[in-house]
Amino acid sequence: MSLSRPALLRRSLLALPAFAALPAAAQGLRTPSQTEGPYYPRAIPADADADLLRVAGQAAPARGMPLLLTGVVRGPDGAALAGARIEIWQADAQGIYLHPRDPRLDQRDGGFQGYGRAVADGAGRYAFRTIRPGLYPGRTPHIHLRAQPAGSAAALTTQVYFPGEPRNETDGLLRRLPPESRALLIARVMPMDGGQRAEFDIFVA
Repeated sequence: MSLSRPALLRRSLLALPAFAALPAAAQGLRTPSQTEGPYYPRAIPADADADLLRVAGQAAPARGMPLLLTGVVRGPDGAALAGARIEIWQADAQGIYLHPRDPRLDQRDGGFQGYGRAVADGAGRYAFRTIRPGLYPGRTPHIHLRAQPAGSAAALTTQVYFPGEPRNETDGLLRRLPPESRALLIARVMPMDGGQRAEFDIFVA
């Protein structure tokens, strides 16, 4: 029996290990905010779900290394925030954004969604099926992310980075942060079947 895309994402969440209670030392953490960047979608695409590997109407899936981006949205006291809304947007495997201002838009991978939305479950967990982003000129690989707690008008906009990337050391946005803040923006990455899993917890005010 084949599973729908939402069902596949729910199964991905259920397959993750249980998250332990946050240690007292971690309470009071805040994920550093970062710029939205110039390439937030000018218009939200018709296909804007949490599976960026498939675009409705496109026969071929996205090119690049599959990545399961997952984590927990938490408040400053460490409590999980059920129902938080999360958005991500990023470059494709060639470093091209879904935006008319990207000079290479005509070369973009039409099988990659480029933008997605999700709602955190009852335990504050979220998950996106995406790819490891390609190199965008002048930057280290990154994923833009926005999280908005349920019932709040305020939202946190930040960027997710990857460990071991040589360009992390010269990236202007990442390097301007002190080391302890920089560490909060580096995902925990591990191999999984056919790709990688990146864990990124979000601490919002």
